[in-house]
Amino acid sequence: MVTNDLYGKPFQLKFVRPAQMLIFANAVCDPPLGQATIIPYGQTVKFTVLLESSRSFPEQPWEAVLWHNGHENREWRELPLQEQDPSIRPLAVSSNRANMYRRFFSIDLPDHANTTAPLHFTLKYRTIRSGAWKWVNEDSCLTDGIIYFQSQTPPPELGDYLRGYSSALSIHSVPSEAPDTQLWSITSPVQGAIGVESGWANISLGVPRSYTRWFSLVRIWTPWLAPRHGKDTFNPPQDAVLSSFLRWDGLHLVLLAISGVDDVLTVLKGDQEGNVIISARNDRPRTSETRVIAAVGTSFENANAAVMYHARKVVRGDEYMSDEIKAEMKTAIESDVRTEWMENWYDGLTYCTWNALGQDLHEDKIYNALNILKENNIKITNLIIDDNWQSIERGSGSQFQSGWTDFEANKEGFPRGLKHTVTTIRNNHPNIHHVAVWHAIAGYWGAISPNGNIAKNYKTMNLHKESSLIPGDHITMVDAEDVARMYNDFYKFLLSSGVDSVKTDAQFVLDLLADAPDRLRFLNAYQDAWTINSLRYFSIKAISCMSQTPQILFHTQLPLNKPRMMVRNSDDFFPGIPNSHPWHIFVNAHNSLLTSHLNILPDWDMFQTVHSYSGFHAAGRCVSGGPIYITDEPGEHNIELLSEMTARTIKETTIILRPPVIGKTVEVYTAYEEQRLLKVGTFTGGKGGTGILALFNVSENVLSELVNINAFPGIENGEEYIVRAHSTGEISPSIRLDSKMPVVSVEIDVKGYEILSAYRLQAIIRNSSPTKVAILGLLGKMTGAAAVTSSNMKIDDHNGRLQIEVALKALGVLGIFVSTLHNMSVEDDLLIMMHGRVIPMDTVKICEDKSILEVDVEKAWDTMNIEPGWSNEVSLEVFVR
Repeated sequence: MVTNDLYGKPFQLKFVRPAQMLIFANAVCDPPLGQATIIPYGQTVKFTVLLESSRSFPEQPWEAVLWHNGHENREWRELPLQEQDPSIRPLAVSSNRANMYRRFFSIDLPDHANTTAPLHFTLKYRTIRSGAWKWVNEDSCLTDGIIYFQSQTPPPELGDYLRGYSSALSIHSVPSEAPDTQLWSITSPVQGAIGVESGWANISLGVPRSYTRWFSLVRIWTPWLAPRHGKDTFNPPQDAVLSSFLRWDGLHLVLLAISGVDDVLTVLKGDQEGNVIISARNDRPRTSETRVIAAVGTSFENANAAVMYHARKVVRGDEYMSDEIKAEMKTAIESDVRTEWMENWYDGLTYCTWNALGQDLHEDKIYNALNILKENNIKITNLIIDDNWQSIERGSGSQFQSGWTDFEANKEGFPRGLKHTVTTIRNNHPNIHHVAVWHAIAGYWGAISPNGNIAKNYKTMNLHKESSLIPGDHITMVDAEDVARMYNDFYKFLLSSGVDSVKTDAQFVLDLLADAPDRLRFLNAYQDAWTINSLRYFSIKAISCMSQTPQILFHTQLPLNKPRMMVRNSDDFFPGIPNSHPWHIFVNAHNSLLTSHLNILPDWDMFQTVHSYSGFHAAGRCVSGGPIYITDEPGEHNIELLSEMTARTIKETTIILRPPVIGKTVEVYTAYEEQRLLKVGTFTGGKGGTGILALFNVSENVLSELVNINAFPGIENGEEYIVRAHSTGEISPSIRLDSKMPVVSVEIDVKGYEILSAYRLQAIIRNSSPTKVAILGLLGKMTGAAAVTSSNMKIDDHNGRLQIEVALKALGVLGIFVSTLHNMSVEDDLLIMMHGRVIPMDTVKICEDKSILEVDVEKAWDTMNIEPGWSNEVSLEVFVR
C-alpha cells in the first residue's frame, strides 16, 4: 500500500504484510513478494496491485510497473500495470486505516507455456507528478517474488524426487486414489525386540530433490503434534509423522510414516546433510517392517490425500485385532451405538469446568456456574465435569503423582455421590442433554493407586516408564488382561450415575511405557478396551485427548470400522499465556491437514468468551468443523459473541453452526513468523455451496492482503461469486476465477480476524434479463451459511414470479442477495411464507445497500406461534415479482 509519512518520506509503498505493497499472483499459493507462487501448467499469471494513500493529502495519480525475467534469455523487462475500477472497496479495514485513497492495478503476464525456469519479479511505483521511481525492495525488507511453473509431465520414478536412498528399502509403485498423483509404498525390516529392549532401525530415505520449502507435522512432545517449516536443509527439531516438500517445478512430495502395524512405531527425522531418516521402533520379539508412503502431486492436498487413503488400506481396522476383539467391536457397534440427532452431541454448545472453576472442584461450584448460565439465558446442551471429581490418593508432589482409588466421586467435593450431583443437574437444567466426566486412560495422571479399591478389584502391574510430564520411573496400571473388565465396570457405574459421555485424557501415557513387552501388551489392549466400552455405554459420545501419538493415530483414529469420535486436535487453551493464543489457532489449522483425513471430528479445545483473544478463538472454533466448548468463569460471559457462534432451534435448543468440512490452512508452507495472515478454509452445502475462509492475524503487526477467490474451498471454474465479510457486512462485486481482478482486499488488526464467505450467484433469466441470487444464510453468525440445509430457485410458470425456497436448521435473520432488489419494495414486490403462512411484514426489510433481503425468521417464528411438528427445520418460500 502507499501511505503518506508525516515524518519523512512523503509516500511509502506497502506490500501485503510486513512490507509495503499488496500484490497477488493468480496462483495456487497466493504469494506476495518474498514468497513462492505455484502456477499450474498453461494457466495465465495475473498480478493485482493495490496502492493506498492517506486522505490527509491531496489525491494524486499513481502508476506502477512490474519487472520480471520471464523470457527465454532471462533478461529483466518491465510491464506497466493498468489501473482498474476505483470503486472497489476493501471488505475489512483496520481501525486506523479507514481514511485512505485506494487504487487497483493489474496485468496479465504474457504467454509462458514454454517457460520452465522460475520467474522472478519485483515492482516499482511513483506518483505521476513526482517523476521519481521507487523500487518496492528499497522501501521494505522484501526480496523478489518467485513463480514456479508446474511440469506438464511429472517424472515417473521415486528416484526423480529422492536421491541417495538406502538399498535396504523396498520400494513399490502402487495405484493412487487421488487425482494427479503418483504413489509409492516404502518398507524395510526392523529387527525384533530382545528382552525388554525394543528393536531399532534408522534408514536413509535420501535427500529430496529440488525443493524450495518444506513443512512437517512433528511430535512437539509425546501427546501432541505441531507444524514446523523450513526453506533450507530438512532437519526438523522433533520427530515428524508427515512431511511435505514444495519443489521448484511446482510439484509436492509428501511422506507419511505409518505406525501401529505389527507393533512398529515409525517417524521421520533429518540429518545435517538433509537426508530424510526413517526411524523405527519394533516392540515385537521378531522382525517386523517399518512403513512409509510417498506421493507426488500437483497440489499438496491431492498428494496428502493419496498417502492418507493408502494408509487406510494398510491399517485396516480389524486386520490387526484378535477375533475376540473383532467380535466385541462388532457387537458394540451393531447393538449399542444408537441413532441420535447429531446436534445433541456434535452440534450442541458445551460448557467445561476446567478453566472456569479451577482444580478445587466442588458440586456447589458446578451448580452455581450452571445457574448463572441459566440467568444469562445461555442454554448449553452438554456439560463436561473435568479433572478433580475422582477419588484419588494424592502423591507427595503434584497431581501427576496421584493415583485413582475408586469409581465413586471424591467425598470432599461430592459428599452425596456422583449420581446425586448429576441427577440434580439434570433436574434443574433440562436443556442439558449430556453430562460427561473426565478421566485419564490409565485412571488418573499417575494412573492407579496401589492402595485403593481399583487395585484391590483388578489385577495391576508396576511398569517401567520413560520420564515425562508424569514424573518417576515406574507407574501402576491395571493389567492389560484385566483392563477390558475394568472399563466395562467403570462405564457401567458412570451410566448408572446419569453420566452418558466421557473425556478420556492423558492417552500418551501408553507411549511412555519403556519396555517392549509392556508396550506390546498394553498399548492396543487399552485402546481397544476404551473404544469398545465407550461405544457400548456412550455410543458416539466420547472425546479422546492427548492422543496424537503415532500408534493411536493409526490404530484407533484412522480406520473406518467404527463411528467417528471427537479427538483433541492440539495442546491446550492457556488463558493466562498471551503468546499462546495465535499459536493455538495456527497449530490447529495445520494439524487438521492430517486429522481431517482421520475418522474423527477434530476438537480445538475449550476457550473463554471474555478474554482479549475471545473473538479470535471463537472464529477458529466456528470454522474448525468441530465442536465448540466454553469454559467461562461464572458471570463472565460475552453474550454477543455467543450469539455469533450459536443459534436457537425451533425445538428450543442451542446449536453451533458447524460446517461439515473440516477447517484447515490453505497455505501449507507459510511459517508462523512470516508475517502473513493465517487462512483457514472450510465449506458448507453441496454442489454450489459456500466456501468459507477465516483470516487470522497471528503476527504483532497490522497485516494487509489481497485474497484471491481461488483460496476459498469449493470454488468452481465458470461460476460467479460474491464475497461477504462477517464483521463489516461488506459485499464484494461479483468475481470469477477468470476475472481481471479475482481478489478482495482486507486489512486485519493485531489480535484480529475476519471470516469471508464466497457465495455462488445463481442467474435466473426473466424477460431476457437475469436476476442473480445467492442464499447467504443467517446474518450476524460467523458461519451463518451452515444454517442452510437446502435451497432451490425457480420461475413460476403461471405468473413469472421468482420463487426461492430455503430450509434452515436454526432461527435468526436470513439474508438473501438479489441483484435487482434496488428496484423493489417489500410491500409491492415481495411475499414471504413460512410453513405455508405469510409472515408479518415487519419481519422483512431491504438493507441499506439495496442488494440484500433480510428476513427475521426468529421474530416471525415467535410471532406466528407455529408448531414445530416432527421436523427440526424451518422452511420458507420467497416470491419475488
